[in-house]
Amino acid sequence: MRRKVLGRKASFLTAAAVVAHTIWTSAAPALTYPLYAQEWHLTTFTTTAIFAVYPVFVVLMLVVFGNVSDYIGRREAMLLGLAASLTGTIMFALAPDVDRIFIGRAFMGVGVGLSAGPSAAAVVEFSAPGRTAQAGSATAAAQAFGMIGAALAGGALIEYAPLPTRLNFVVLTAVLVVVMAATWMLPNHTASRPAGRWRPRLPSIPNGVFATFVTATAAVTASYVLGAMTLSLGAQVARDIIASQNALVNGGTIALFAISSAIATFPARGAKPGRVMLAGSVIAIVSSGLLALAGALHSLVFYTIAQIGSGMAYSLLLLGGLSLVNAAAPVTHRGATLSALFLVAYLAQAVVALLLGKIATWASLSFAVDIGVATVAVLALVTLLLDAVRSAVASRSTRGARGH
Repeated sequence: MRRKVLGRKASFLTAAAVVAHTIWTSAAPALTYPLYAQEWHLTTFTTTAIFAVYPVFVVLMLVVFGNVSDYIGRREAMLLGLAASLTGTIMFALAPDVDRIFIGRAFMGVGVGLSAGPSAAAVVEFSAPGRTAQAGSATAAAQAFGMIGAALAGGALIEYAPLPTRLNFVVLTAVLVVVMAATWMLPNHTASRPAGRWRPRLPSIPNGVFATFVTATAAVTASYVLGAMTLSLGAQVARDIIASQNALVNGGTIALFAISSAIATFPARGAKPGRVMLAGSVIAIVSSGLLALAGALHSLVFYTIAQIGSGMAYSLLLLGGLSLVNAAAPVTHRGATLSALFLVAYLAQAVVALLLGKIATWASLSFAVDIGVATVAVLALVTLLLDAVRSAVASRSTRGARGH
């Protein structure tokens, strides 16, 4: 019996749903970290290590399988990733101790590592004719909606439903089953496949796009480090500043980040990637400073503004970086190029999450936030510098070509 195959629009939405799952699975445990710490007497370093296991395994998958979807197809790669994410989510729902949590988190990392690049590439390839330039905006919006789902649905279930450390993951399991069923119906589509058979190799950068790749990677890395601060420490910072034990309220503060991230993608559609990254970098620097100030003054107003600004910066940096690399990467190496970009971003996210957790345990949570703020500011400035160099080199090359 032939399987049902989705049309282009439904395929586009399904690919976007797979993108959303990469953030939802990442963010789902964020509000349960304080509960795990209370139930199992964990340190802040241990809870941030639970978060950091995820990007470590994402990176391992990207190193080995970063280009696999260019050969076997986006559908197959995404199905493998969703199966691993589903396994990890089930382990969270049933975990009797923190060891099982770490194993489940590793499976989530495997799932996202296998599906992050392919799903981002599929969003491009299933876009409407003539609208592939807006794929970066769609990807950024999908990630934002994934975080909104994790923060609001998770917060409500943890606070008002039974089994606060489990039901959140039962619901996510059901969501992943639905997304997996839709992905099964995707056409096995890759815009153009490279010659030869697949073999494991490091994600590579095609000739002629290195400067663009480095700039885009700096932007996406800054975006993901912002995400690491919000997801690994966000719930604990919210509890300290707002002094609320209500998981929905604390989840709502994280959702502010996600909602502003989603909204920011709409006015940025069609804008030049350089301008989008410029706006994102400036907002990241300002909002990071406000977050440090909120921690020092225990100010809900500054914290709220910082969360909104950080969400906007996250989305704009991600959108600008993805749009830049989507326009430059050759079709036959799109999956590998995007995987290389995500490899660097997730590796930085893991390092920052572990570092901040160690600092929070060794010194204080507020000092850890200050270090995170400084890291984001430096990455934003590096993004601005790299984009200025890239633009200057491109302008010089254009003038040289006209001269000949």
